[in-house]
Amino acid sequence: MPPRTGSAPPKDQRHRRILAALATDPTVRISALAAEFGVSAETVRRDVEELSRQGMVRRTYGGASAPHPAGVQPEIAERERMAVAERARIGAAAAALVEPGAVLMVDAGSTTAHFARALAARGVPATLLTNSLAVAQTLAGRPGVRVLLCPGELYAAERAVYGPDTGEFLRRFNADLCLIGASGLTAEGPTDVESRACWVKRAMLARAARRVLLVDGGKFGAPHLERVCPLAALTDLVTDRTPPADLAGALERSGVRVTIAGEAAENV
Repeated sequence: MPPRTGSAPPKDQRHRRILAALATDPTVRISALAAEFGVSAETVRRDVEELSRQGMVRRTYGGASAPHPAGVQPEIAERERMAVAERARIGAAAAALVEPGAVLMVDAGSTTAHFARALAARGVPATLLTNSLAVAQTLAGRPGVRVLLCPGELYAAERAVYGPDTGEFLRRFNADLCLIGASGLTAEGPTDVESRACWVKRAMLARAARRVLLVDGGKFGAPHLERVCPLAALTDLVTDRTPPADLAGALERSGVRVTIAGEAAENV
């Protein structure tokens, strides 16, 4: 439906109506909002982007969803439908960091699954340790790739294994690079909803020379239940857009190198 003319609500009113729509429906579509407001899809996309930066909505593929409380995270099947294009770019940028023959540790999550697909497409030989069934299945059988799947208790909602056996297994190895995701990222460090996931991330961070966090910009400023580690425990952040000023300053003070997917690597 082409945008109507002469009756489009101003930006602040559009923002209020987007939030009101999410109060009754967990997700909204950009195309539907554009038709309702009588504006272009690009205008609504910018509205969603601004609300996302403020932490008031969560961007999804083609729309927006209500943000989850600090102790709640949607299952991985739902997260895989969120920020798909952004996470694909992040995965590709992270895969470009892998040198032939590297030993990698990769945790479970929707963004690290994109990394695994990008690494498979590159065809780089590597040894990979992971607690993620999706990551293991993506790279298993690829020429030159050795996959070691961690032991542990299967958590079906995340398609991953966790527990004491997982951490003990990881502590036996050394890695050139670990790549982890997170539910959110603040100036204090990455945060996550699941304590069991935090334990695995910390075990990987402790065994890797280069420690890379993969998060999309929709997670900036999100203080979820548990802090994984301080920013200084990371060496790199790979994301899809420039962090806001307060977070960018904290990353710079902590010596974290920031790579914006699709752009040349830069120090923020």
